[in-house]
This record gives sequence, C-alpha cells and structure tokens, in this order.
Amino acid sequence: MRATSLGQAGILIETAHGSIVCDPWFVPAFFGSWFVFPRNDQLGDELHERIRSADYLYVSHLHGDHFDEIWLADERNIRRDIGVLVPGYPSRELDTRLRALGFTNLIRTVDGEELRLGGDDSELSVAIHVETSITDGPGGDSAMVVSDGTSRLVNQNDCRTTDLAALAAHGPVDLHWLQYSGAIWYPMVYEMDGATMRHLVSAKIESQLTRAMRYVESIDARAVVPSAGPPCFLDPALFHLNVVTGDEPSIFVDQRTFLGRLAASGHGGVLAIPGTTIDVGPDTISAKHPVADDEVTAIFERKGEYLTSYQADWLGWLTTMHERWAGQQETDLLPTLQEWWRPLLAACPTVREGIGAACLLRAGEVEILIDFPAGDVRAYAGERYGFRFDIERSLVEKVVAERAVDWSNSLFLSCRFRAWREGEFNEYVYNFFKSLSPGRMRRTEAEALRKMHPPTETEPDIELDGWVIQRRCPHRNADLEVFGEVDGCELTCTLHGWRFDLETGRCLTSAGHELRARRRDE
Repeated sequence: MRATSLGQAGILIETAHGSIVCDPWFVPAFFGSWFVFPRNDQLGDELHERIRSADYLYVSHLHGDHFDEIWLADERNIRRDIGVLVPGYPSRELDTRLRALGFTNLIRTVDGEELRLGGDDSELSVAIHVETSITDGPGGDSAMVVSDGTSRLVNQNDCRTTDLAALAAHGPVDLHWLQYSGAIWYPMVYEMDGATMRHLVSAKIESQLTRAMRYVESIDARAVVPSAGPPCFLDPALFHLNVVTGDEPSIFVDQRTFLGRLAASGHGGVLAIPGTTIDVGPDTISAKHPVADDEVTAIFERKGEYLTSYQADWLGWLTTMHERWAGQQETDLLPTLQEWWRPLLAACPTVREGIGAACLLRAGEVEILIDFPAGDVRAYAGERYGFRFDIERSLVEKVVAERAVDWSNSLFLSCRFRAWREGEFNEYVYNFFKSLSPGRMRRTEAEALRKMHPPTETEPDIELDGWVIQRRCPHRNADLEVFGEVDGCELTCTLHGWRFDLETGRCLTSAGHELRARRRDE
C-alpha cells in the first residue's frame, strides 16, 4: 500500500487492487481564509494524473476543506463516473451535493461495515464509520478504514469518533492519519484581554493534543501521520492567526508539535507534506518527500519566510476576492432574515430554551436582535443580550443570498468576525446556526429535546408505513416519529443510523437493543 499526501486531509491511497482519493482540497476555503499548509498548489502533473485516474473518491464530510466544491466541479480534475464512496449518513445532503456536481456512480456505505471493492478477487475493502452528533453539523462527519489484504490504513481526518475501539476493530493498523491541530475559530475571535486569550489558547491546544493522543493509544498503529491541519492564513487581515514562533495567541500549531508529543509517548510519527509518499511493507514504513530534506526542514524552521512567499503568490487572488465582496448586492437584511428565521425559531422551542438569551447580530451598520426566548427576529432597540456577532455586511449578504444552511461551515470557520458572550460556551447557539433549514432544525430540535427533557414514562406506540412500533429508539431515546425510516421490514433510526428488523424486533447494529414492533393489521 502507498499513501500520498495531497495536503490537509487529502490522501491518495494506491494498492494493487485499486486506488482511492480522499478529501482532495485545492481551492482556498471559507471566504478565502484557509489555505493548505504546506502549500499544495505546486504538485506535479504526474500526481494530478494519478488523482484523476483513481478508482474511487471519498469525501468525508461537507466542510469546505474536505468538500472542495469548486475543484470537484471541474471534470478535468476528476472523472464524473468515478466510484464515490458515500458515508452512511442519516441525511442525504452529501449525496445530493455530489450528484449536483455531476457524479453518477455513488456507492452508499453502511456505518462501520466492511465493503469489498473491485469484485470477488479483490483484496481492497473499506469500512466508513460515521458520527452524527449535531455538534458535527446535521450532515455528520466520518472516518475510513482501508485494507488491501496485507496493510491497513485508518483515515480518521478530523472525525471525533465516540467509539474509540471501532476503528481498530477491523484488525491491526499500519498507518493512522489523524488531526491534532485546531479547526475552529475559538478563542481567537472573542473579545477578551491578552492574558485571558493566552490562557485559553494554551488550554485549547492542550485539549486538542490530549484528544488526539487518546485516539493514537486506541488505534495503536505502527505509525501516525499528522494530517487534517493546520491551515494557514495568507490574507493580511488574518495572517496573525498563523503560529510561526510559537508565541502567537493561536491554536493552529503545526506538525512539529504533534510529532514531538508522539515521540515523547513512544509512538512513531511520520511527517508528510503535499506530495510525500509513504510506502507500507510488512517490515518497514518508508516516506519520500517531493523535495530535498533540507527544503522540507526550511518550511518549518523558516516558516515566516515560507508563508510570506506563499502569500505573495496569492495576493492578487485575494484582492479579486475582496473586490467581489464589495460588489455584493445589498438586500434589506431584516425582513429577509425574519422571513427565513421566524419559522425556524417557531420549530425549535427546546433549542431556544437551551440558549436562554438574545443574540445581537451586527452586519455593518445593521443591528438585528435574534430574541431566542421570545422566538423573534427584529431590529435591535437596546435590549439586553447574552451573545453578539460582529460580521462584515458583505459576508452576511453572501450567506443570506445563498441561503446557507450551516453558518459554521459557510461563515464562522473563516474567522472573519468578532464575537462576545456573557457566560460560558453554549452549544445550542451554534447548533442553531448549523441548522438553518426546516429539515436540519427538525433534527436539531429533536436532539435538544432528548438531551434536555428525556422521556420519563412509556409513551404510546406510533405508526410508520404499516408498522406499529415503540416511539423511542432503544439506543438513545430518539423520537422515531421524527427519525424513523422504514424500508420494507427494516427500520433505520436516522439520528445515529441504527437499524432494526421489524419482523423480529432484533437490532441489526448492536446486540441487546430490541425494538417493539408489529404489523398494523396484526
């Protein structure tokens, strides 16, 4: 097996039985804020041809540094008939977006189940594990295990799997590709004094590394490859977010930090830059960089110079992007958001209860109050609020014009805003902004209801497609009237993907979670 880094979470996995290109990302993401580090815009034609001729494509989830919609849309980059390995998410959003780009051969997988690729004689298999917490966005996140009969690779990217043993359950692992660096806007965008910011940044970095090491210990691979970060920031307005000397108040530490932690814990780490190939044999794992070792060293030891040179090559592109924003047509934001968000607020009383305070949205000179307790959107008139976002109006105009359903992905990850909150982190605020469609909000509200007001009494059975079944999923009490989908004699709880045989009530996902069910006419 050979694994070639494409930058960030991108990997080209090549075996004797087929090849898989994973999360190819080349166009700067999140309003041009995130760039691949080290840069991947100078990869050779030969590698790009290997990407184009790959047998399978895997997109782990919908975030812009994994789902590069602009690059994927160009069929010169990747074939339309490539086999696309689709995680078994309850939501079909990823499927829909891929089909809209012209991909015709979608292969939908089942959570955690191994799938043999390429026919009976092939030794190539994959198992895609999905996470469906609303924290990951209702679209979910995923990790993939790839085996070619002799070697096994775990591509965990930035999937925060809750089952630490699941990825290792398929057998011994040779390579573990894993995120360790920041991929969030906190705490850098928040208003606070320097000492507090420094303390929170240090705490966040430590929590990221500690979490990553838990996965390392669980998978226990022969070698770990730091991946899925960090991005770098070339826009002059965001350049301060890069960690160059290590003293910057930013969570985006680079590969050296994690490699040091791995070495101190007795685990083997492999440095990969875009174009690095890692060959896995029965006795050895070897890496070859696309440039000389001293050039690789210079990327990190002279990082400031490297980023400045990288920035110079992209300043024209960034200038054009800013000019497009300035030309964004302005709308009357208040009535537009009222029409869009008032029905969503009416549909999520439990989410609103979890937020418990109003939020002020400042888009330039426009001040809009999202009154979560009252379920209203109106012009700000000096009322008390518990949360505040200050965002350039042109950016708000763009996501509003696009009816972006996940502002975490489309806006907040850009780090192009300032934030303030009165108290501690409130997950329900961001869950609201990740769920700006009726379908997403329905799931988010049901999850909030399950967490905040779990059922205490047996509830009446419900009817679904000719079956009478218990209302609550035996797994985690999800409301099956909301999340249940029936296909013949099988029910899937789409909150976490658990499946049940309705004829017997047996859980097909895990033993010991039977479901009460009968045909309606029995």
